[in-house]
Formats: sequence, C-alpha cells, structure tokens
Amino acid sequence: MAATALSETRERFRSRRTAHFTESVIREMTRHALNHNAVNLAQGFPDFPAPSVLKDAAVAAINAEFNQYPITWGAKPFREAIAAKYARTYGLSIDPEREITVCCGATEGMIASLLAVTNPGDEVIVFEPYYENYGPDTELCSATRRIVPLRAPDWTFDPDELRKTFTSRTKAVIVTSPNNPTGRVFTRQELEYIAGLCQEFDALCITDEIYEHILYDGATHTPILAIPGMRQRGILVNSMSKTYSVTGWRVGWVLAAPDLTDTIRKVHDFLTVGAAHPMQIAGVTALGLPDSYYHKLAADYQQRRDHLLGVLEETGFRPFRPYGAYYIMADISNFGFQDDTAFAMHMLEKAGVAAVPGSSFFSNPNDGNQIIRFCFCKKPETLEAARQRLHLLKA
Repeated sequence: MAATALSETRERFRSRRTAHFTESVIREMTRHALNHNAVNLAQGFPDFPAPSVLKDAAVAAINAEFNQYPITWGAKPFREAIAAKYARTYGLSIDPEREITVCCGATEGMIASLLAVTNPGDEVIVFEPYYENYGPDTELCSATRRIVPLRAPDWTFDPDELRKTFTSRTKAVIVTSPNNPTGRVFTRQELEYIAGLCQEFDALCITDEIYEHILYDGATHTPILAIPGMRQRGILVNSMSKTYSVTGWRVGWVLAAPDLTDTIRKVHDFLTVGAAHPMQIAGVTALGLPDSYYHKLAADYQQRRDHLLGVLEETGFRPFRPYGAYYIMADISNFGFQDDTAFAMHMLEKAGVAAVPGSSFFSNPNDGNQIIRFCFCKKPETLEAARQRLHLLKA
C-alpha cells in the first residue's frame, strides 16, 4: 500500500473527539526532568515517604487477602470511613450506601461525573487557568467548554462575567478549590454566589476538593455540599492522593445525591470496575487520622511554600502567593523570553529545574505565555537544591 494511502487509512481510525488532544504537559515535563537529571518541580507528587501507618495498613490489607474485586462503587468499610470523616470535619451527613462512589482517583471521579450528567451540546463552565484535564474531559463528553477568567494577582473572578456565562444550555460549572494551578481558595461568599446561579439556571456544580486540607494564612475550605441549596445539585470529587501523599494509590471518591450517584456509579462501573481493594482498606486508617495530622500537613507545606516564594523572588521571578494547594504560579517577564515554553526548556537545560509552562492551563496559550507553575510538595533538600540551581538564572 502506498504511503499516502496508508496515511489516509490510519487517519480514518482516529476519533474526531480526540484529534486535538496532546500529551499532558505536566507529565511531559516530568519526562524531560528525568532525561536532564533535573529537580522536578513540575508534577505534583511528593518525593518524600508516605506516612508509615498507611503503608503498614496497605501491607496488612494485602496480607489479609483484600486482593479481589470489592463492591464496584467501593468497599463498605471505606465508604463508611468517608462518611464518618465528612460528618466529623464538616458536619455533613452522607449516606455511604447511596451517596458515595469510590473511583480510581479524582481524575476518574471527574470524568465519570461529567459523562454521567452531560449530553452532547451541553455547556460546562470552567474557571481559567484550569487543571489541564478539564479540556479533554469536556471534549470526551462532547460538551462545550465556557471559560470564566480568574485574574491575577489574586485570581478572583468577576461575578457579572460569570453570570453572563450561564445560559439555558449550562449543565454544570467546575470549581477547583483550593485551586490547581493558582492556589486560590474560593470563599464561602463566592461559593454561595455560584450556588445561587446554579439554582437559578438549573445547573450542577462539580467541585474538585482534593487539596481541602492544604491551606495557608488562615484560609478555610467549604465543601460545595455544605452550601444551602446544593445538597441535590452538588457533585464533590476528592481523593486520598494529596492529603495522604499517596498519589500512586489512585483511590478517590465522588459524593452526590442518590439519583446523581446512581448514574455516576453506572459510568464508573464500565470505566474501571473499581479502585484497588487493599488501598481502600488502608484508606480506612487514613481517614481515621486525628486532626493533628491535618494541622501538621498544612504547617509543613506552608514552610515549603514560604521557602520557595523567597527563592523565586530573589531569583528574579514575580510569584503569586497561593493560599492553598502546593503550587506557585510565577511571572517570568523579567527574564525576557518570548514565551513560557522556551523559558521552561531554558531553565531545564541551563539550571536543571523543571516547571510547567503556564500556557498549558489556558484555552488561549497566549494568556499564559509569561507564567510558569512550580510545585513545592518536595523534601526540604529538594527545594534547597532547586534554590542553588535557580540562582544560575538570576534575572
């Protein structure tokens, strides 16, 4: 077969809905970091050990033969532990039998939720900059993404602009708080405003609350299900990954009213069948940890945040102070590069530090071409190595 004909044949096999997909820029930068033996401040996974008590619990679960399929929507002890954690922390009453779906991480939780509630042509509102998965997620659902900007330096949104984005076709709005990549924590007042619009326009609010316990400078987290009127139209996505430093376990959950949970469970069943059984059993231990664990988690990350903020400022970046999560967005305009990707590769090759080009978090790359994102969920020694290397770039 001629090369041209073969190429045309192969093209016929490609789905139109995935034609514009690219490799995750975050994971791509991790590959570059490995190739350059660089300090990886790109991908948000800890380089320090997970808590010993959780590792011991996972080993014990494996040895206790929790090695076969659990109930598709989650092992009963784990669902009960999730419900108990939300009752203890937020005063929320969640039915573990009818309102919890355990998924393979928050990533699956989000796409399962969107597939469960959207139809082709529905509109999904996304605040920008946004976690890069939300673009492909909406395209896989054949939904239309509508953008509402979060504007630096505080990464706030214009309420009137948000209101104008809602239409009769709006099915859902996605809120990530604390936010990846900006570190913005949505206030209760902002969530109440969003909730009011969802009720007025008969829309859902899907929240990614994976960084709920990583908060700084007095910031507080409010679950969407705690907002009046949202118990029946809120879908809360969360995971063990960030709070317990086990990003590789891939255990998350979705909380929603019974009718929403019913359809989310059906999608989840055919996507992945179920999350790893022994990790769910170990999750019972994780969710039962005392409040002191979460206080120490936030305090330790605040020290790391403050250290990296100082490093970036003294090196010539203009960082935006985050109040949650473990990322820092930084302006690179002092360095005189045409765009963020060129600068990120320059920093990788010259200084041996990897970060994520900011344009990957924007629908229009030009809106982020003078920003890069650093993560600081790393050992103090790793951040100190980054400090020494970044001084090679002094603007």
